[in-house]
Amino acid sequence: MIPEYCRALEENEISEHCFDLIFAFDEIVALGYRENVNLAQIRTFTEMDSHEEKVFRAVREMRRKAKELQQARRDAERQGKKAPGFGGFGSSTVSGGSTAAMITETIIETDKPKVAPAPARPSGPSKALKLGAKGKEVDNFVDKLKSEGETIMSSSMGKRTSEATKVHAPPINMESVHMKIEEKITLTCGRDGGLQNMELHGMIMLRISDDKFGRIRLHVENEDKKGVQLQTHPNVDKKLFTAESLIGLKNPEKSFPVSSDVGVLKWRLQTTEESFIPLTINCWPSESGNGCDVNIEYELQEDNLELNDVVITIPLPSGVGAPVIGEIDGEYRHDSRRNTLEWCLPVIDAKNKSGSLEFSIAGQPNDFFPVQVSFISKKNYCNIQVTKVTQVDGNSPVRFSTETTFLVDKYEIL
Repeated sequence: MIPEYCRALEENEISEHCFDLIFAFDEIVALGYRENVNLAQIRTFTEMDSHEEKVFRAVREMRRKAKELQQARRDAERQGKKAPGFGGFGSSTVSGGSTAAMITETIIETDKPKVAPAPARPSGPSKALKLGAKGKEVDNFVDKLKSEGETIMSSSMGKRTSEATKVHAPPINMESVHMKIEEKITLTCGRDGGLQNMELHGMIMLRISDDKFGRIRLHVENEDKKGVQLQTHPNVDKKLFTAESLIGLKNPEKSFPVSSDVGVLKWRLQTTEESFIPLTINCWPSESGNGCDVNIEYELQEDNLELNDVVITIPLPSGVGAPVIGEIDGEYRHDSRRNTLEWCLPVIDAKNKSGSLEFSIAGQPNDFFPVQVSFISKKNYCNIQVTKVTQVDGNSPVRFSTETTFLVDKYEIL
């Protein structure tokens, strides 16, 4: 196991990967006995993502951004200026409608703890566990080691391999003109087929980091054939966009804001057309003896999409133990605390359009719904792209970078 994580049997290598090794040893040995696992299974178990950790990181990032927005607003008020933005540009989001100030106040307000009267408790020493005590003990121990001259390495210690890789992932190569194209989908299907509702929101966010590129135009290529509703920002020349698919300001002498995300174009698609479903999920639970045999399959409807980190979550009856897995394409995780089975697929694309999972467990057919799906894609659904950026004066081309993301807001089979 050690050579799997360490390049050499040296003390510094062992120290660097000590927590990874502990996690791996924990999978190999249980209560002093050797577990029947191989290296691939150990890798899978130790690299599993934590949903709680993802939520915590997302909430922490939201709070940080909210504090930055609030600080910027306070600075602007002190200087007697308007809040940061460009006629509403700065506060645009995919869902639209709320301003940066409202977002800041909402997040900060929810972050405030509720004050409740302390209950009376008997005097004397308490033996109850104290939250956070463990972390304080560790911090004190580390500080003590440092005071004694020990070198503490904190580059990737305490992180699982997958998390450490994410931290050290190379940053996106952003040019002076950078665009974020983001889409979010909300979809609800019936278990017997049929699309109850599908709604998709998309937006192009422009960020300019050099003021010499403030007066530019974006050449948009719209290959959508599903009938999305497009809407440009009020400060964008709508006639120019309708006639030539160019995004530019109404007043060509003005410049786009610098060093801020500017929402220039958004679109919306709402439909009940079943052929528009990007990924169909078919779940067939059938009673057999004392339990149910569940067959579930997926099929990619849009061949141009590439879905990554796909997780299909199937609820399970409580108190019946783990499911017995039959055939499976991909991998699975059983969460006994939440009573769910997570079917994990790294990639679904045109070469891997369909797959199936079979398992057996005690329960009734209704116990396995709603099925929930999550994924992320670097290709957008509506196929709207920026193909070229040019200067207003002289029409000379400008180097630009693009970051495309297609996310799930809610994807359920009821």
